Amino acid sequence: MINDNPKVLVEIQADVTTVTINRPECRNAVDYETGELLSAAFDQFDNDDSQSVAILRSTGPVFCAGFDLKSLSGTELNYDPAAEGLMGPTRRLLSKPVIAAVEGYAVAGGLELALWCDMRVASTSASFGVFCRRWGVPLIDGGTVRLPRLIGQSRALDMILTGREVSAEEALSFGLANRLVKDGTAYKEAVVLAKMIAQFPQICMRTDRMTAHKQWDMDLPSALRLEAEDGAAPLLAEAQNGAARFSSGLGRSGDFTKI
Repeated sequence: MINDNPKVLVEIQADVTTVTINRPECRNAVDYETGELLSAAFDQFDNDDSQSVAILRSTGPVFCAGFDLKSLSGTELNYDPAAEGLMGPTRRLLSKPVIAAVEGYAVAGGLELALWCDMRVASTSASFGVFCRRWGVPLIDGGTVRLPRLIGQSRALDMILTGREVSAEEALSFGLANRLVKDGTAYKEAVVLAKMIAQFPQICMRTDRMTAHKQWDMDLPSALRLEAEDGAAPLLAEAQNGAARFSSGLGRSGDFTKI
């Protein structure tokens, strides 16, 4: 462990960082302090050259029930639209990928945290939803932006307007979940996925990932130009070596185990 604050735990294993929300007594709801700790943890990950992939998980049977409304009730709302999101790093785009390991409910702000991650590994009992609809709490941590981009406007509006619960199976069917695994194994499978991603040439992987994120606010010609320009660095740094390794016989027939 590299962080002993009980609300957010951070662990490094080789080149994979695990960030754990540790508030199971309140279904891992995020209060002000927890949001700040999450931002700090992912800052540390993003700035650590030895780290390639991060995993966001939680302790207990619930991924995250959203912002801790009990910490908000009866107190002055401490909210600055120009500052960090209440849920933590949700208004940032990191330079490296993050995978969510989802067990149980990922709802309201918890859904937004899962959406912030690049991929979501969900257990069969996981469920997603804009449950804050019933309390008049808006999506202000990326939900109205990332959800339509991930699953399309029609499905996103269905979730946003109704606040209904979406099962893991349905989430997988329209791309909200990327992997569906047995209950209790989401983190284990996320580690396998993270290690696979971490073994690839990192300059190329990070460049392609960033281009995929940046292209959303561009027209097609500009996006294609960005892809071509940003692709020059990994092409020069890694592609020639990769081509030589492929020519030697590695990676044939889709084998990713020896690259």
